[in-house]
Amino acid sequence: MNKKRIVSGIRPTGDIHIGNYFGALANWVQLQDQYDCHYFIADWHALTTGYMDTTQLKENIEHLMADYLACGLDVERCNIFLQSHVKEHAELHLLLSMMTPLSWLERCPTYKAQLEALSEKEITTYGFLGYPCLMAADVILYKAEFVPVGEDQLPHLELAREMVRRLHALYETQIFPEPQALLTKAKILPGTDGRKMSKSYNNTISLGEEPEAVRKKVMNMKTDPARIRKDDPGHPDICTVFAYQKLFNTVEKVEEVEQACKAGKIGCVQCKRALHEKVAEWHTPIYDKRTDLLTHHRPYLRDLLEKGSVKARSIASTTMQEVLQAMHIDY
Repeated sequence: MNKKRIVSGIRPTGDIHIGNYFGALANWVQLQDQYDCHYFIADWHALTTGYMDTTQLKENIEHLMADYLACGLDVERCNIFLQSHVKEHAELHLLLSMMTPLSWLERCPTYKAQLEALSEKEITTYGFLGYPCLMAADVILYKAEFVPVGEDQLPHLELAREMVRRLHALYETQIFPEPQALLTKAKILPGTDGRKMSKSYNNTISLGEEPEAVRKKVMNMKTDPARIRKDDPGHPDICTVFAYQKLFNTVEKVEEVEQACKAGKIGCVQCKRALHEKVAEWHTPIYDKRTDLLTHHRPYLRDLLEKGSVKARSIASTTMQEVLQAMHIDY
């Protein structure tokens, strides 16, 4: 039975953290057996905001590949490749950019928001404005039928579908399926200090952190500021530790912790220690596998990534021939 095709990627801008894992990677692992999955490392996309300093990009790519494998992606069950090693991404991006109205790009809801959020960077560039064209190319190049995304990415996916419709209408062809959203139930976690999780705040737990560093972060997590003594009634709904308890424990255990906290029968330190045990059960095996891959098997990582890129190129080159023929530029 033919499986529906999925395409998705992550930018190599630093180590994967707990938010990335539960927001995307955990879902990718589950999808491997249900769909024909193609996952890539989006190094060209990393340049849209990081073109000024590329000195860490090669290392970040290797780290991300190790993260993929350590988290459970299996090259026997999915294809993993490097975006820049499949030049057809750039070719299709260029062609889409020729026919995409500027107004479509400017109305993208995240464009102005990102300009404000990253005001310290010089990103008023074509690459940043036009990255939806590259994102669309990433997906339709493989004739993906679904893209696993959160709700915040739905406008980008609709824009990709508009590009497909425009190309089809202009050249009276039907090459691509219109990629649909496979909505992921992303688990939104606060940072360890209660603020929005962000690498710039140093309030994340990354897959590459040593277990002792993870323990310290859990034990220093922000709790209910109004709770002074152990037997004071707590307010779990405003406690960062409780937000993580809901992720790492069963519903029954979460309810038990909630009631004990509200009744003042469990202290914050005790609650943090119990949470750390659960976090360590998840984090330590990933950390150990990741560390082993990066310490002893970097050539293996690069070899797997290149083999995956060869597979991706075989699909992408066929698609591009169809596009060039439809556009009458296959000369």
